[in-house]
Amino acid sequence: MAYPRFRFPRFLVTVLAGAVATVAGAQDDYPSRPITLVVGYSAGGSTDSVARPFAEVLARVLKTRVIVENTSGAGGALGAQKVVAARPDGYTLLMGGNGELIATKLINPKQPYDGLKDLAPIGVVNHQGGMLLASRQSGVKTTDQFIQLLRKNPDKYNYGSSGTGSMFHFAGELVRERTGTRIAHVPYRGVPALGNDLAGGAVEFGYMGTGPAKPLIDSGVVVPIAVTSGTRAPIYPNVPALAEHPELKGYDLTGWFALMAPKAVPEPVIAKLKAALKETLKDARLRQTFNDLGGLPMIEDEDLPALMRAEDARYRKFVATAQLETQK
Repeated sequence: MAYPRFRFPRFLVTVLAGAVATVAGAQDDYPSRPITLVVGYSAGGSTDSVARPFAEVLARVLKTRVIVENTSGAGGALGAQKVVAARPDGYTLLMGGNGELIATKLINPKQPYDGLKDLAPIGVVNHQGGMLLASRQSGVKTTDQFIQLLRKNPDKYNYGSSGTGSMFHFAGELVRERTGTRIAHVPYRGVPALGNDLAGGAVEFGYMGTGPAKPLIDSGVVVPIAVTSGTRAPIYPNVPALAEHPELKGYDLTGWFALMAPKAVPEPVIAKLKAALKETLKDARLRQTFNDLGGLPMIEDEDLPALMRAEDARYRKFVATAQLETQK
C-alpha cells in the first residue's frame, strides 16, 4: 500500500526560509545596535574599574555603543545570572571574574547557574592582585601586627570584602585558616561602601583589588598591609606580599576578569567577539590603564576554558582547607 507523500504548505516553507535568512542576516550584521556589558558589582570596584575602560575601546572596535550596567549582589552572582538568562544574541555580555564564575557556587548550592556550564567563554581580559588594608584607627601597619592582634583578641575584629564567595572573601578566609586566627567576615555590596567604612573605622580590615585601593592609599585614609599575589605588585613596590610572612609562605591569590556571553549565542557572533576582544587588548592606552590599576602581565591568547577548569579545582580545595560553610 502506498502512503501519500506529506508536503509542507508553501506558505510555511516561505516563513521558515525567511526566519533562517533573518537569523543569518542578524549574525552577519552583528552588532547593529548597542551592547550591554553587565558587571556584577557596584561602580568603583575592581571589576567595574576594568570593565569601563575596556568597554570604551571595545565600542570603537565594534563600531557600536557598549553600555556598562552594574547589577550588584551575591558576590557578583546576580549580574552573572542576568546574563545567563539573557537572550542569546550577543547584545548582553558579562565582565565576570573568578568569584561569580567559579567560587560563589561552591558555597551557595542554591545558585541557579554554573559558570563553567551556563555561559560561553569569549576570553580573558585582565589579571589583577588584591590587597589587605587596615583602618588607621586599628593601629596595624604590618602583616605580623595584624596576625598578633587577631591572636590576642579572637572574634573581636572584622574584615570586609566585596561579597560572600568573592575572591576577597576567600583571601580573608585563607589567611584566617593559615594563621589559626578568628576574625568575622562582613560582606559588602561594593568597594565604595567598604572603603568608606575602612576610612571611618567602622570596619577594621578589608580586602579589595589593587586598583580600587589606590585612591584610598594615596589619600592616606587607609593603611596598606600586604598584597595577596605571591610577589609584590609593580605599582606598590614597598608593600610586601602576604607570602613574605613565615606563616603565609606560598600564599598567592589573584583575580582575573573574563568576557562571557549567554550559552546559546551563535558561533559566528562568538567568533566576532573573540576577534574584537583580541583587537581591543592591543590598545596601548588600555594596557597602560590596566597597569595603573595593578594589573599583572598579560598572557597572549590565554586559554579561558582551561583557566576556569583549573580555578574550579583550586577553589574547591580552598573551600575544604578553610572549612568554609555553605549557605542554606
